[in-house]
Amino acid sequence: MSLNEQTPLDSFIQHKTDTNMQCGNYSIDIAKPKEGEQYRFHFDATACIGCHCCEVACNEQNNNSADIKWRRVGETQSGIFPNVKNHFNSMSCNHCVEPECLIGCPTESYIKFDNGIVFHDDDTCIGCQYCTWNCPYEVPVFNKDRGIVTKCHMCHEKLDVGQTPACVQACPSGAIAIEIVNVKDWIEKDMAEQGIAPNLPDIQITKPTTRYTIDDTKDMTPADAHIIKPNHSEWPLVFMTVLTQISLGGFGALVLGEFINLLGFKLAAPSIWMMIAVFLPAAIGLPLSALHLGRPILAYTAMKNIKTSWLSREALALGLYTAGLTLLIAMFFFEFNQVFRFCVELLILGIGIYGIYAQSMIYRIKARPSWNKKETTKIFFYVSYIGLLLISFVLILLEEYTSASVLLPFALFIAYFQYIEYRKQKDFYKNLDESDNNFYQLNKTKTLYEKNFKKYTEYRTSSLYIGALGLPLLAILLLASGNYQTTILVLTLSLIISTSSEIVSRVLFYKTAVALGLAGNFFAGNQRG
Repeated sequence: MSLNEQTPLDSFIQHKTDTNMQCGNYSIDIAKPKEGEQYRFHFDATACIGCHCCEVACNEQNNNSADIKWRRVGETQSGIFPNVKNHFNSMSCNHCVEPECLIGCPTESYIKFDNGIVFHDDDTCIGCQYCTWNCPYEVPVFNKDRGIVTKCHMCHEKLDVGQTPACVQACPSGAIAIEIVNVKDWIEKDMAEQGIAPNLPDIQITKPTTRYTIDDTKDMTPADAHIIKPNHSEWPLVFMTVLTQISLGGFGALVLGEFINLLGFKLAAPSIWMMIAVFLPAAIGLPLSALHLGRPILAYTAMKNIKTSWLSREALALGLYTAGLTLLIAMFFFEFNQVFRFCVELLILGIGIYGIYAQSMIYRIKARPSWNKKETTKIFFYVSYIGLLLISFVLILLEEYTSASVLLPFALFIAYFQYIEYRKQKDFYKNLDESDNNFYQLNKTKTLYEKNFKKYTEYRTSSLYIGALGLPLLAILLLASGNYQTTILVLTLSLIISTSSEIVSRVLFYKTAVALGLAGNFFAGNQRG
């Protein structure tokens, strides 16, 4: 048959034969990966027409609803109207060499097969969604109906029997293909040239294996650049983090008081009522975190991966810390030896400090630029000033006025450091420059703070002034003048206002975090926005 006599279908089949295109084929002629090799996707951006057939095929193959997308098509634009050009990037899991989802998962629900595919074990997932934060490409997707996270597995069961993945089969232009890559060669030579595409995260974060074919267009703008969408409030985590941090601050004050008392200074020694006061925030806050999970009944399995997961380390450390406070309440009740009790207190304090440090490290991830800074750790620890205010309040109720007058300045001192960090944050966004790393995401965070949540930000500012600084200073003066009833009233207001201030700050912390993600991903599925 001559070329002129070929039908369009015949012509397309001939073209597929000549170019070895995988699209439309149910079988794949590709060797199994050898040692040091793995499967990967190849995406040809010059061939993609943005039809989203790959998304539909993936959803149908894996029985996912429309809001669950394992493969997404991002859109960018270049040029100036009317000479505008659209560009597309079809992305599923990049089956990275160093997958952050696997490293951070507290239940070890991610497995990297010998063939390189990063597989998610649905049965062991507790729906903590930590992987949805950790992945710089936002690949894992939370399935609300199932209470777990799910993701692309490259149709591994089809590859095992020599069939192509659904997305490869469905692409009408042959823009998606499966390849074998030598991992060592990829990392050392090819990844820096062939593993990058415009507006994607730094390849060094996870070392993705997807190979790109792109044109030489410069200055592409994500099609969703004008869309600024707040994140989920994460209320269980708001209360859990703030309450455990308050508890640690109060307990630190008790251990300091125990030490000073042992040195012979005639100040109040910790009592069982003070222990109960610092125990309650932790005892209330820690179980609240389970409400964040898709499958809270399996919360106990979150401690499985202490080797690499900060979430596992936090769960274990704060669980031991709270159990330790329970033990100390019993030791106070049965009047254990003070020196022995102090040794136990030091151990529990160390565990608690590590727990809050691990808690802060959960958020210091490269995929969320507004979180990924040392100030996050400082802000978490400085919430402890409220714990010192709480113990000062209890001391005044117990008529230990001298001890309260010693502790209150410490609370004011830590609160001032919290205020300094808040000012630093405001100055950071005020002076944000286009040349700064991750400017695109951080500028959206700035907009959320200054426009979408302007009233919340204003409340945070005023409440920090009043509740954390002004009222504690007034309480110190009233206590020194012997006006104890008014001091109790002022400290009560201080505790309420400062706690509400830190809660608002933490809500903003979650809602304003903008992920690196896939550029132009406004058709994204259920990312709990």
